[in-house]
Amino acid sequence: MTNTIHKKALIAGSTGLVGNEILQQLLSDPQYTEIHVPGRRAPEVSDPRVIFHPTDFMQLDDLPPKGINEVYCALGTTIKKAGSKEQFRQVDFDAVVNLARWAAAADVDHFVVVSSIGAHPKSGTFYLRTKGQMEQVLKTCRLNNLTIVRPALLLGQRQEFRLGETISTWFMKPLQFLLAGPLKKYRPIEAAQVAKAMIHLAKNKLGDTFVVENERLLEI
Repeated sequence: MTNTIHKKALIAGSTGLVGNEILQQLLSDPQYTEIHVPGRRAPEVSDPRVIFHPTDFMQLDDLPPKGINEVYCALGTTIKKAGSKEQFRQVDFDAVVNLARWAAAADVDHFVVVSSIGAHPKSGTFYLRTKGQMEQVLKTCRLNNLTIVRPALLLGQRQEFRLGETISTWFMKPLQFLLAGPLKKYRPIEAAQVAKAMIHLAKNKLGDTFVVENERLLEI
């Protein structure tokens, strides 16, 4: 007779493209008995395992102080939606770092976060520089286990319309077969595949900090 593993997870960004896929996949896994979802609005699911915490990520006092096994951070916005570079940074840097510091204090087993292909703290692109600086700070947060995933263009049905991503998807998707070898890392990836990879990595990549590039995400 085998012992049943029971886990508690927390998803930040559960109403977004990747976050919603993580939520749906965790709900199909009987190991997860509680799924905590902090945010400004609750996800559109009806399941007693889903526990909603109203929060703006600047104050995380209402989150469980202990007992969460895995944190999946899929927070992200665009400068256009946020309204300014400063407000964009509040979501893609400040909120993520705050959550990581909470996770470290709460002794969470594994923190898995969505970054971006090309992220670098000294990038000439504001978006990629912000992501790179976020990664840099997370590595200093004393997390038990940290995994950073860097997907390329995300494919999937968003609840919100993003013109730039729609145009990029229309242009890039038919050309995927050309992105092979060294160019594979630029191949667009389904949000469901990113979510699947994140959950797999949370369960199997332990004992270090891992940065997982797009080509590896496509293979998991």
